Amino acid sequence: MTETTPGGGFRKRALVLNVALGLVVAAVVFFVLRPAPDEPGDVPKAAPSAQPSVADRPMIGLADAFPNQVPDGAGGTYTKVGAVVLKSCTEPDSVGPLLADYIAQGKGCVGEQVALYKDAKNNQFNLAVFTMKDPVDTVKLVTRLGSAPMDYQVGAQAPPPGSGLKTLPPDSGMIQSFTGQGRAMVVGLGQWSDGATRDYQRLVERLTPLLNAVSDRVARHETSL
Repeated sequence: MTETTPGGGFRKRALVLNVALGLVVAAVVFFVLRPAPDEPGDVPKAAPSAQPSVADRPMIGLADAFPNQVPDGAGGTYTKVGAVVLKSCTEPDSVGPLLADYIAQGKGCVGEQVALYKDAKNNQFNLAVFTMKDPVDTVKLVTRLGSAPMDYQVGAQAPPPGSGLKTLPPDSGMIQSFTGQGRAMVVGLGQWSDGATRDYQRLVERLTPLLNAVSDRVARHETSL
């Protein structure tokens, strides 16, 4: 389910994505040391491993959700200029009060990830992935946000220094779109490089390949759990 609009609403831009594109994550492995058996034949049986519930399974990795480059389907590419995992799904500079309330009413949120992309003409495209603990909550979020098309509840991110992008004013034109993928809601925002309030359908067409690519990656992760 998707929804697009040139309307207004929550437009905070305080979160700056000063994030390097290449992030290295160190994996830590914990080993449980058990006493050796007294007799050779006295080998303890391994306890059956409990399968984690869907709610406890991790969200998609940041680099898996947001690759450095994504084809635009017309011979060009979208280039990632920043991505980050937020501390919570309801940070005031990332979501509006209505969305924060919707999330609080559900069974919990695993986490939120955001990324900013640009195309060859420096048009700006924000992506946000909210991974809920219950897929039912995802359906509710997409339905509720889609039913209020003139209300922005997900904030656009300010470009990091050196990205070549302008920090657009709050009254810039913007379109938004939503998809639901298992536990995850993917939100896409699109803005012209100059913040113009025109040609919204063309802007929708520019956003769609990137939103679809990220949504497909999230969907593959969710179906593999």
